[in-house]
Amino acid sequence: MNNTVIFCLLALCFWLSAGIIFYSYAIFPLIISLLTKKKKITEKKYNNSDNLPFVSILISAFNEEDVIEKKIYSIFNTTYPLDKIEVLVGSDASTDNTDTIMKILLKQYPKLKFFPFKDRRGKGNVINNLYEKSKGDILLLTDANVILEQNTIFELVKYFKDESVGLVDSRMINTNLQKDGISFQERAYITREVYIKHNESILWGTMMGPFGGCFAIRKELYSKVPSNFLVDDFYINMKVLEKGYKSINNLSAKVYEDIPNKLGDEFRRKIRIATGNFQNLRAFYKLLFRKTKGLAFCFISHKILRWLGPFFIILAFISNLILAIYSVLYLYLFIAHCFLLILPLIDYLLKKLNYNSNILRFITHFYSMNIALLTGFFKSLKSIETNVWKPTKRS
Repeated sequence: MNNTVIFCLLALCFWLSAGIIFYSYAIFPLIISLLTKKKKITEKKYNNSDNLPFVSILISAFNEEDVIEKKIYSIFNTTYPLDKIEVLVGSDASTDNTDTIMKILLKQYPKLKFFPFKDRRGKGNVINNLYEKSKGDILLLTDANVILEQNTIFELVKYFKDESVGLVDSRMINTNLQKDGISFQERAYITREVYIKHNESILWGTMMGPFGGCFAIRKELYSKVPSNFLVDDFYINMKVLEKGYKSINNLSAKVYEDIPNKLGDEFRRKIRIATGNFQNLRAFYKLLFRKTKGLAFCFISHKILRWLGPFFIILAFISNLILAIYSVLYLYLFIAHCFLLILPLIDYLLKKLNYNSNILRFITHFYSMNIALLTGFFKSLKSIETNVWKPTKRS
C-alpha cells in the first residue's frame, strides 16, 4: 500500500469515527424529533370512568429510611382507585431503620405488604420475588427514592387499554440541583433522553429502555431478570419488544427524584450501568435482525453506537495523531483534539478554586461517561455472579 492509500484510509477512519459519535448524540435525536413534529401517541387509552385494571406496585428497598415514608405516602395519595392497587415492598436485607418504619406504615395502609428478606441479593432478584407474590394485571416497578404525583399511576396505566402496548415509562423530573457538581449536566442529559425515548414511542413504540425508577408493564409480559444482570429495567424492556409488544414513554406520568451531584459517585454508577449494557447487548443483539419497524434503527442509533463511543473516540484520536504528521489541516485538528481532552483537567483545577463552569462541566461529563463505558466493557468480559451493588448517594 502506498502512502496515499494509507492516508485516505486513516482519514476515512477519523471522519467515520467522529461522524458516528456526532450522529448518535446529535443527528439521530434531530431526525426523530423532525419525524415526530406535531405528532402524539395515538394508542387507545383508558378514561378515569373506565373499569381500570388492578395494579401491583413493586418496590425493592435497601437502606431507604430517609425516603420510604414519603414514597409510600406519595403512592397512596393517588387519584387511582385504592381498591385497584396493592403495594409490595421487599427490604433487601436493610441495615438501617427501613424495616422498622415499614412495620409502622403497615398499620396505616391495609393495601401495603412488606417482605423483609434476610440475605442481600440485589434489586432484580427482589423484584423477581415480589412479582411471584403480586396479584395485579399491571406491575408498576418503582424505586424507593422516586416520588409520584397524584395522577402518576393512572398516567402509567391508561395506555394499557391498547392491547399492543406492553410497557409504559414515566417522565423523570430531577430535583435538588447544585452548581458545584454535575447535577445540572446530568439533568440536561436525562431530560434529553426522556424526549428521545418519547419520540421513539410516537414513531414505532420502540422506546430504548425505561427510566428504571418508575415504569409499568403487563404482568404476563414480565420476564424474570437473570440473577447476575446489572441493568434490570433495560432487560425487562427489551423482552417486551422481543415478544412483539410496544414500549412507550408517557410525558404526563411525572415522577421526581433527587439527582446525583458528585462526579465520583455517578462515575461508579455509570460503570455498573455500562457493564450491564454490554450484558444486554449480548442478550439482545438478535433483535437487530428483526423486521419490526424502527427497532433495529433505534437500537443501533440510540444505544449500540453510544455504548461503543469510547472506541470511536480512541480511533479518532489515533488516526488524527498519525494524520497530523502528514497534513497541516490534521495537525490543527489534532491540536484542537488535545485541547478538548485537557478541558476536564482545567475544569477540575477551576473547581478547586471554587469556580464552576457549566460548559467545561458538560465536557467533563461527556468524557467521564465514555470512560465509564470503556471500563464497563472490559468488566462485562469477566464473569459476573451477582447484581448486588452499592446504591449511589443522592443529594
